[in-house]
Parts: sequence; structure tokens; C-alpha cells
Amino acid sequence: MISKTRVTKETDIEISLNLHGTGSSDINTGVGFLDHMLESFSKHSLIDLNIECKGDTHIDDHHSVEDIGIVLGSLVHEAIYPVKNMERFGSANIVMDEACVSCDLDLSNRPYLVYEVEVDGKIGQFDSELVEEFFRAFVLNAKISVHIIVLRGKNKHHIIEAAFKSLAVALRRAMMRNERIGIPSTKDVL
Repeated sequence: MISKTRVTKETDIEISLNLHGTGSSDINTGVGFLDHMLESFSKHSLIDLNIECKGDTHIDDHHSVEDIGIVLGSLVHEAIYPVKNMERFGSANIVMDEACVSCDLDLSNRPYLVYEVEVDGKIGQFDSELVEEFFRAFVLNAKISVHIIVLRGKNKHHIIEAAFKSLAVALRRAMMRNERIGIPSTKDVL
């Protein structure tokens, strides 16, 4: 388990993770829908996650959601790099009822996000626009290239949950150990 803490005027966050775990989690972000998404992410990536966040949710959830993405992404970066004996590339299409979301990623050490998820409004009390803020913060700090694209769907909850699960499964596949690969780059460094 590796851990990281981030304290600002807006949030106080502590995250611990085990990259090659069993998918167990203990998550308390103060944002119920985000807790649900991160529990799902942990389960399907097989990354053990402990997350505690005290944020200024009396204002709104933005700072907590974005800052958790920053800390989680930087921990994933610390745990993955330098990439060695991992598949490097991963992809997944995840179906939730009528929704299907695709995620393709590269443990490239070069951050890039393509996010083609059109959802507006709220899911319960959660502003759906914050999902993109989370993914952007996560990707920039993990330094991975990620394409998340909705293939079909109507239900906002299903679409967003499928997005988190597709990232989780694609990441799990990219992190799959393969001793024959060594450093998975013709440059011999990632």
C-alpha cells in the first residue's frame, strides 16, 4: 500500500492504494455518488483503495471531486512508473442496461484525455459535469492517455457508471503483468 495526503483550504484528502490488489475499498469522500463510482472503479480495476476526504461540500462538490482525481491520479502514477513487465495498453466496452461506454488507454507517461460523454444535469444531488473534471484530474496526474466514449445510452447514471467501470477494466488490462515484455516501448523508457 502506498499513500498520499493533500491538504488545501478546500479539501483534506488521504488516499492509500494497492495497485495489484483484490478490489477492496473503504471510501468516504463526502460525495455519495462519487463514493459509489470509486467503489465500482476499485472493484473492477482490482486496485485496493482507501479514500478519506473532508471537503467544502457546503459550497459544492467540485473541489472534492477534482482534488480526489488529482491525488488518486498521482498515486497511480507513482505505483505504475517506470512501466515494466506490464501490457501497457488496455481497452474495455462496458454495458449497463441500455448504455455502453468504451475506454481505450495507454500507460504512456504522456497525459491526454478524449472525453466524449454528453450528460447534463444532476444524478441525485451530483452535478454530472463533475465527472469530466474527475477524469481530467486523474488522467493528467496519472500521466496516461485515455479515450472515454459513449457508444450508446440514455440513463445518466448508467452512462457514468459504465464510464468508471470501463476505465477500471481497461486499466486492469493495461497493468496486466507480462514478464516477456520488459519495458513496453521501442524507446526503452516510458
